[in-house]
Amino acid sequence: MTGESCLAIVLAAGLGTRMKSALPKVLHEIGNFPLVGHVLKAVQAAGADEVAVVVGPDMEALEKASREIVPDAKCFVQVDRLGTAHAAKAAEGAYLESTVDHVLVLFGDTPLVTPQTFRAIRAELSAGSDLVVLGFEAADPHGYGRLITDGDKLLAIREEKDASDEERKVTLCNAGIMGFRREHFASLVNRIENNNAKGEYYLTDAVEVAHADGLKISVTTAAEAEVQGINNRAQLAACEAVFQERMRQSAMADGVTLQAPETVYFSQDTRIAPDVVVEPNVVFGPGVSVESGVRIRAFSHLERASVAKDATVGPYARLRPNAKIGEGAHIGNFVEIKNASIEQGAKVNHLSYIGDARVGAKTNVGAGTITCNYDGYFKYHTDVGNGVFVGSNSILVAPVSIGDGALVAAGSVITEDVPSQAMAFGRAQQVVKEGRASEMRARLEKEKELQKAKANS
Repeated sequence: MTGESCLAIVLAAGLGTRMKSALPKVLHEIGNFPLVGHVLKAVQAAGADEVAVVVGPDMEALEKASREIVPDAKCFVQVDRLGTAHAAKAAEGAYLESTVDHVLVLFGDTPLVTPQTFRAIRAELSAGSDLVVLGFEAADPHGYGRLITDGDKLLAIREEKDASDEERKVTLCNAGIMGFRREHFASLVNRIENNNAKGEYYLTDAVEVAHADGLKISVTTAAEAEVQGINNRAQLAACEAVFQERMRQSAMADGVTLQAPETVYFSQDTRIAPDVVVEPNVVFGPGVSVESGVRIRAFSHLERASVAKDATVGPYARLRPNAKIGEGAHIGNFVEIKNASIEQGAKVNHLSYIGDARVGAKTNVGAGTITCNYDGYFKYHTDVGNGVFVGSNSILVAPVSIGDGALVAAGSVITEDVPSQAMAFGRAQQVVKEGRASEMRARLEKEKELQKAKANS
């Protein structure tokens, strides 16, 4: 395969009617990542130089998602859904202009196919095959197209509704993914006819056309679990289960301790270093990285967060987007961190909310402390310096700054900056101002509209 190039055509125009969803089928997710995203990443890892995605009409969201994953992907619209060969032909603007050596045709709803399998197909093409079909041995072949062979020769792929009784006994089934030498691809696709029960153009019929041309056709196989497609929610859940098991096995092989592997859930982009311990019932949402020596205690949820080495998180902690937990920091039970940096050795151990804030090194935040960061219209920042002690049940009303080494007494409401090494305490006395709430909302609404207009100008 050395030096040979590749175009991957991803067929993704299906509506997914059985998903009972307005969302295009391939935008449903496993591992918090679109099905089509898994496919695109796999073909990229297998060395695809060019990528074309065939979408249906009015699927701008799918086009956008595809280009977010593969910025130079070309998208083509299949207006009428008349079968897989018709879908592949929709991408002729890619393959007719291309000078690649290989063309892979695959599906956006088979997210578990690995780069190794795509590389195996390409290896067969590089070894002299003109067309390669991916097959699998089915435990129950009902519903699948059968690979009809004569010895080591592949003669045809027969859809079950078009197969004879004898052909239906075959257990070597079609996974749907095919590889072609690019110089034969257009000719094969153009000569496929729709003489079948549904009157559609099946890409699988390229095998019979290639056989008639005397081209070399070969089969490579993958595990049945790897090539399973998704047409409904039950199959989506089945693929999620396979994906999660892969991620768990990979994490443990890389040196991560999962105390109860079956209870830990990963996202596609979860990154965990060796010597991390993950206790039961932990969920890693998208965008999480965890450095070595960390302990994630039970029932914690992390999303778009980073945890530096030797820190402890949980139990029952929630790290929301842009939470940055420093080296050796402690985040305890029922603590929520959002858009905040908890620096080296700091502790937020009990029943606290820290949002839009910095908590400096070696600072201790007492139980029940919260940052009041939102007035209903705007977010404000709280800055807590190094070596600060914040007593339990304190309320830090942003914007506010607490200097290094300061001490905040338990139960305080802090509304003004506290200098370094100072002690602050204060309990608010209730004051009622009639009508003030509506006046404040009107003022803030006007300010919000002004900022929006300025941003759009």
